[in-house]
Amino acid sequence: MESLLSLSFDNIASRDSNKIRKGLRQIEGLLAQICLSKAGSRSPHKRKSSALDDKKQGSAKQLGELKQDPAFREFFRLQEGFQWNVASRLVQTIECLLGMGNPSETDLLILSALDLLQGILMLHPPSKCLFNRESHMNLLLDLLDSMNPPRVQSQALLVLVAALIDQPRNTRTFESIDGLLTVTSLFKSRSTTKDVKMRSLEFLYFYLMPESPIVPFSHTSAPNTAVIQRGVERSFTALAGHARTHSGDAMEIDEELQDMDVRSTEDKQMLLGQYLSNVEELVQDLQESGPFAVPVQ
Repeated sequence: MESLLSLSFDNIASRDSNKIRKGLRQIEGLLAQICLSKAGSRSPHKRKSSALDDKKQGSAKQLGELKQDPAFREFFRLQEGFQWNVASRLVQTIECLLGMGNPSETDLLILSALDLLQGILMLHPPSKCLFNRESHMNLLLDLLDSMNPPRVQSQALLVLVAALIDQPRNTRTFESIDGLLTVTSLFKSRSTTKDVKMRSLEFLYFYLMPESPIVPFSHTSAPNTAVIQRGVERSFTALAGHARTHSGDAMEIDEELQDMDVRSTEDKQMLLGQYLSNVEELVQDLQESGPFAVPVQ
């Protein structure tokens, strides 16, 4: 697994678009083999079949089931160190692509990198700590610029959600660098496409959710992405601790499941109200329809 990661990292660090594309596909193939394989079916060091073959042989596994897979446990362990952390390499690749020019070619690569980054943040929640940094959070906000194509804007919003789920510190960073102004400006702009406006509105609903203690998804009657992610993060806490004890260059990751600097929907309503006039209607809709199946406090 290390050799494949090393090869893919070398490729995505290149300024040759063909090599970057190859590296992104290598990472995608590795993740597909892990996510589509059956627990204990093969050693993580003996996965030679292609992602396409795996897809034909089995179906995708649920996030909660992955922690039983030896290959996933090995992958998770490797992600705890800087040397093999995929999320940090993808962030660097996106930064490089933004400075390369030739949008017709780089936009597709940025889209692929964002798609992989979203998946990595779901598979390895501790990697979200990267977005404590203003520079990395600013990168996502830069992708919301009107100069970028709608597909990139939409995917950047999805990555932003993944980076903020159960991460109050990241949310405070997002707020401190005018993230709310960026998203609301995108939402209100006449040049923004209908699909991106809808994605922006979904993000605002998500943002207004109260930052509350983690609720295990097994106790909910209507599982959803946010709640499932919370349950998975809790179940992976012990796994992350074990991985860090076996990783010599462990990343500085906060293991606390709760952050003291949390905000309620009312707090967020006041902040968002500085940039949007109908926030009260959004909150009311959130309370009545419960789109995320989590009670608003």
